[in-house]
Amino acid sequence: MGRGRRGEVQILTDILTLSLKGVKATHLMYKANLSYSTLQRYLSVALKQGLITKTRNDDGSVVYCITEKGKLVLEKLKDVKYALHF
Repeated sequence: MGRGRRGEVQILTDILTLSLKGVKATHLMYKANLSYSTLQRYLSVALKQGLITKTRNDDGSVVYCITEKGKLVLEKLKDVKYALHF
C-alpha cells in the first residue's frame, strides 16, 4: 500500500525540518515536493506563527530559517508521530 497524499502536519514537519540549516524557497519547494502556490501558503502561515524567519544572504537571496519556537513545534510533532507509530 502506498503512502498516499501527505497531510498538513506532515508538510509543515517537512518544511520545518528543511529550514533547520536555512534554505532558499526554490530548494524548499523541490525538496519538500510542493507546488509554488502550496509552498507560499505554508510559508505565509509559518512566518505569521513565528515558526520560521525570512532573512537575506550576503548575495541578496532570501533564506528561510527555523526559529526557536519552530524547533519546539517540530520536536512536539515528532513526538506525536513517534507516539502514534507513523
